[in-house]
Amino acid sequence: MRLKPMLTALFAAATLALPAAAQDCVGQNLFERMPPARLAELHAAAEGVPYRQGLFWRAEKGERRVTLLGTYHFADPRHGLAMDRFGPELDEAALLMVEAGPEEEARLTQAMAADPSLLVDPEGPTLPERFTDAEWKSLAAALEARGLPAVIASRLRPWYVAVILGVSPCMMRLIEERGDPGGLDHLLVERAQAAGVPVRALEPWDTVLTLFADMTPREEEDMIRAAMPAAEYADDYAVTLADTYFAGDSWLIWEFGRFDAYDHSGLSRAAVDEQMRLAQEKLMDRRNESWIEPIEQAAAEAAGQGKGVVIGFGALHLPGEHGVLRLLEERGWSISPIMLEEGTGDGG
Repeated sequence: MRLKPMLTALFAAATLALPAAAQDCVGQNLFERMPPARLAELHAAAEGVPYRQGLFWRAEKGERRVTLLGTYHFADPRHGLAMDRFGPELDEAALLMVEAGPEEEARLTQAMAADPSLLVDPEGPTLPERFTDAEWKSLAAALEARGLPAVIASRLRPWYVAVILGVSPCMMRLIEERGDPGGLDHLLVERAQAAGVPVRALEPWDTVLTLFADMTPREEEDMIRAAMPAAEYADDYAVTLADTYFAGDSWLIWEFGRFDAYDHSGLSRAAVDEQMRLAQEKLMDRRNESWIEPIEQAAAEAAGQGKGVVIGFGALHLPGEHGVLRLLEERGWSISPIMLEEGTGDGG
């Protein structure tokens, strides 16, 4: 198993909580061929989600000032506009905070290289034993396309399989060629390091290994089933994600995943809704809540220096009742959108 590209994809897909893509991967935007009635359903499902639209925000409380950037973890030339806007601000910041900095990525890589059981279950039932023959055949083909032979894939831990299914085969190849995903997070880290601005992680290095630790076997299996439909047309799904992100409406792709699973996963609507609830709780809500205290502490330290803090994390962590913006608002922070000159990713 090619550890480096797999780990890079794991970090990116898990921290974004969305399928991964790259501008170099070719596909069709699925919204463009969706029946109007279905598209209206998606918009209706996303309607009313707090802070749903917008990628870049300012949070202020007294002398404390934080710039929050919803990121997309893979390379795209459209990141240039955000870097032009926020690069100079980052140069003057007291601190950059990201989900996982270089030290955390290095520690995770070392841990997984030293202990393969973090990803591979050497004792439990294999995936072929947990799924029907037809399900396993489809799953094995999807993983093979992502560089995971069936003999290895059969013993992978289900949470890891579900995450990797969200990364298109094209993106896996590009990661291997480039050595890193080249997303907005990495661009921010590179800029901070060049300017001598400290980089601090929002959470411990092993967070990604603990997110799904308390799931039941059935929940693990349904997580894979819910992820399979999009894996069948991953490049199209990935292009749709990228376009939706740069339009500043990432929550719409979250609802697309729900409706796609309704139609194609073989799970009941109730089972799909439960999977979406679990995913939101584990990938977003719990982590968002754990980030607030470190953010407030960093902002207070920076204010003492007469500076602000820049924070970059996956765009889906911004909106929602348990999103970072609403959680800060509930603690007395004033939230306002930051507009980019050309309108891409404007807050709304």
